[in-house]
Formats: sequence, C-alpha cells, structure tokens
Amino acid sequence: MAPSSSFPEPADRVPADTAPADSVSSDRVPADTAPSPASASGADAHPPTPEPDPAPPSRLRWRVVDIVVASVLGVAVGVVFWVWSTAWSTLSLPFLAFPPAAGLLTGVWVLAGPLGAMIIRRPGAALYCEILAAAVSAVLGTQWGMQVLISGALQGLGAELVVLLLLYRRFGPVVTLLSGLGAGLFLGLGENLMYNTEWQPAWQLVYLAAAGVSGLVLAGGGTLLAVRALRRTGVLAPLASGRTAAEV
Repeated sequence: MAPSSSFPEPADRVPADTAPADSVSSDRVPADTAPSPASASGADAHPPTPEPDPAPPSRLRWRVVDIVVASVLGVAVGVVFWVWSTAWSTLSLPFLAFPPAAGLLTGVWVLAGPLGAMIIRRPGAALYCEILAAAVSAVLGTQWGMQVLISGALQGLGAELVVLLLLYRRFGPVVTLLSGLGAGLFLGLGENLMYNTEWQPAWQLVYLAAAGVSGLVLAGGGTLLAVRALRRTGVLAPLASGRTAAEV
C-alpha cells in the first residue's frame, strides 16, 4: 500500500459558514427593528390637532360688495324718483277733484327702501338706499328741493323697521310686501305733516291709507318682481339674496 499523503489542515482555515456568531458586528441591527424617534425620546406620539374651520361671515356685517350694490341701487332708483317727480304735475291731474286719492301713485317714491332691504339684506340697507335715492333726485332737481331728504329718511325708516322687527332673518314675499306697506305709511305720515297740513283729518287719513296701499302694491310688489328677475340673470350671485334657495 502506498503511504497516506493526507496532512492535517492548518487551524486557521475554518469554513466561512462556521464562523462564530459573536463575530458579527453588534451595530448591524435590521432597519425594521430600529427604535422610533418617539420611543427613543420617551415622548408619546399624538396625532396633529386639526385646524378649526374659519367662522362664516356675519350676516349682519356689511361687505364691500354690499356697499357697492346698495350705492348702485340708490343712484338708479334716484333717477326714477327724479323722473316721477318731474311728471307729477301731469300724473296727479286725474285726482284734482279729490287730492287725497293721489296717494295711490306715491308708491314709486318708496321703492328704494324695500328693494335695498330685500337685495342687500343687511342692517340699514333700506334706510341707506332710500336716502341716497332721495339725494340723487334732489341733486337732479325737484320742486320740493332738499326736503326730499327728510321724506327719504322717513320712508326708508318705514321699510327698515319691518325687517328690524324680524331681526333681519326673514325676507320672504310677505316681508317684502310689508316693507313696502311700512314705507308707504311713513310717506303718508310725512307728507301730511309737511305738505298736507291744511287738509281736514279725514282727507289726511285717506291719503295715509292710499299711500300705504300704493307702497304695498307698487313698492312691495315691484320689489318682488325686480328681485326675481335679477336673480335669474345671476347678477345677485355674490349677495345673500342671490344664493338663497327660497324665493324672495
């Protein structure tokens, strides 16, 4: 037999898969077992607190768009006031036999108050629009001069009181008609105090009632038709009267 040719292997030649487990570096920790920053710092993790929603704009506070639209309404209706005043001598001819009946035509002069109240829907809108319209007619020139400012204030107050009593929460058809009625009654009251002082009380009462009816029909009814027509065109979209689902 041939002598054996095997020799013992050197002690340092150890297979790689038999390397001691403790030879692995202790700093090689799997990523999924690394401590989270929150646990490392000892602080509890809390979800972020959501930001509160901004408060909706107050329905009683005037905005720039409200001021602009109210001013445009006041000026436009002021021109109508001036035209009506210019034609008054002719319009009142059929009532010469019984002048108090001419109050049935006065509703046009109180249109600005209900129109401003129902379109703008802000405190003071009726008063502002009626006074501005009266001022425009005075500047353009009427036979009553600057006294129309007093009339405008009274008429605007009559329309304003209606929506004020309802805390500016309701603007439906009934409220619209009532605002016209209130403006008409205040017109009749003011006219009796300033111009009809020589009439007997019965005539003044007839004029007051006629002015109230005229305000109800011409101003209140006219406002209903005007707002509905304007809403269909979309021009009232920036305003509360254009965004509401209910008809005015």
